[in-house]
Amino acid sequence: MNLFADIRALVLSDLSAMVEAGQLPADLPTTNVTVEPPRDAAHGDMATNAAMVLAKPAGMKPRDIAEALAARLAEDPRITSAEVAGPGFLNLRLAPGVWQQVVQAVLTTGTGYGRSDMGQGKKVNVEYVSANPTGPLHVGHTRGAVFGDALASLLDFAGHDVTREYYINDGGAQVDVLARSVYLRYLEAHGQDVAFPDGTYPGDYLIEVGEALKAKVGDAYLDKGEQFWLEDVRNFATDAMMDLIRADLAALGVEMDVFYSEKSLYGTGRIEAALDDLRGKGLIYEGVLEPPKGKKPEDWEPREQTLFKSTEHGDDVDRPVMKSDGSWTYFAPDIAYHYDKVQRGFDALIDVFGADHGGYVKRMKAAVSALSGGTVPLDIKLTQLVKLYKNGEPFKMSKRAGTFVTLRDVVDQVGPGVTRFHMLTRKNDAALDFDFDKVLEQSRENPVFYVQYAHARVTSVLRKAGEAGVDVADDTLAAADLSKLEHEAELTLAAKLAEWPRLVETAARTNEPHRVAFYLYDLAGTFHGLWNRGNDLPELRFLQDDVATSQAKIALARACAVVIASGLGILGVEPAEELR
Repeated sequence: MNLFADIRALVLSDLSAMVEAGQLPADLPTTNVTVEPPRDAAHGDMATNAAMVLAKPAGMKPRDIAEALAARLAEDPRITSAEVAGPGFLNLRLAPGVWQQVVQAVLTTGTGYGRSDMGQGKKVNVEYVSANPTGPLHVGHTRGAVFGDALASLLDFAGHDVTREYYINDGGAQVDVLARSVYLRYLEAHGQDVAFPDGTYPGDYLIEVGEALKAKVGDAYLDKGEQFWLEDVRNFATDAMMDLIRADLAALGVEMDVFYSEKSLYGTGRIEAALDDLRGKGLIYEGVLEPPKGKKPEDWEPREQTLFKSTEHGDDVDRPVMKSDGSWTYFAPDIAYHYDKVQRGFDALIDVFGADHGGYVKRMKAAVSALSGGTVPLDIKLTQLVKLYKNGEPFKMSKRAGTFVTLRDVVDQVGPGVTRFHMLTRKNDAALDFDFDKVLEQSRENPVFYVQYAHARVTSVLRKAGEAGVDVADDTLAAADLSKLEHEAELTLAAKLAEWPRLVETAARTNEPHRVAFYLYDLAGTFHGLWNRGNDLPELRFLQDDVATSQAKIALARACAVVIASGLGILGVEPAEELR
């Protein structure tokens, strides 16, 4: 049940009737006709812009269309009033029975309430985290992991066929640096004193890797040059780091469907195949780029390179894919990787990058546009920085990592659920403050607690009702006499539940899972408001003297808990049964 979609269908039906009656011209575009909550709740339950968007193509005044439409809408038993406002907006008020039916729909459907077929089974690849396999995940990766995972769950909930993917950056020079760092720990495991040159990875997390390497090969690599051990140690170290990263992700509740190795692109013809595809489209050429804008670097000199004509697909400048010495640029394997995604038949691609990858957006979008002939959209989401605080002070770096705060540092402090929810309390492209004290605080100012408290309160009501002998099974509550829900505060909560299916589709359409967290906070606030009013008005309390009234009121509370659990499920957070 999507009440907003149902009322929109009613609006469109009445518009068609107006065309048949000669009140409107035929073939008017109705795509932009919306039905949504009004900005001011005092104006009504829903509002439609139909008259405003149709006035110009119809050659009519908006108010004339609105008044004719209002007369038709008012004939529907679900609509108690349809009032024209301003230049032609139409505000609607719905009958109490409509909101009561929402409660019944939630209890009948369960956590499937709000699921949508909007995605029509389209295949979507969501690539996220994709950290270099050189160490444990840090707090920046944590935000990207949470965002990407929640987005994937949201898209699945909205009817898409989603693949969660991690791109292992194991083909670049940083993996050689990792191998050399592990080799130093290997020497250390053999009792040698070592020093870590600048640029290597000195974190304690490599101690165990060095010891494991010793256990595997003994002294075989001692006093040997890189040519004897670099490739083997690189593979060994990469595998060890990916095991560590997988464990970090598991601690956060993140599971990937695919781990794709960058190294698999080299020496397999995949990079060449992707560039040949672009070359066949006339988008690869030999040329010399203009010097960088602004101050010219002292070491810059014009060199002929192999370039991708990315400006034909929206980029600012063309991009090199092969250096003058014949080696690939960093961009070349990324093109090949996305070519592989296109070849795998995905209908849409989403990449979740860190804030430092902003300069990569246009070139990557240009590449996918060119490779797919413009048929596969790529949305790139940047996650901004996370600032950590504890006791009012910036949280210090992890000794284990050496240079940064790890994902495990955060999860071990507050748990995966709190971490995940709080990471979604800001839009992905806004900076986020993460205060270890505040995210555990039991107050309204802490969104995680506030939402979980609402769910725990409902659980408490159900337990007490059961102890009093009231049947609170969902099917029993769904069959209750919900006409007893007639107070404004109760209908307001039911109306908030009605927004959930629309919210899911809006959030999925915009790739913005933070909307779910925002909605849950608002829903919890509406529930707590009803609870608090029950302190003053006994008739609003969930447990009443007669069973029928109790079941109706408990049905509303249970429906609220169902939607909270559903939303938390999308965010990857376990709903709380009780809080202590």
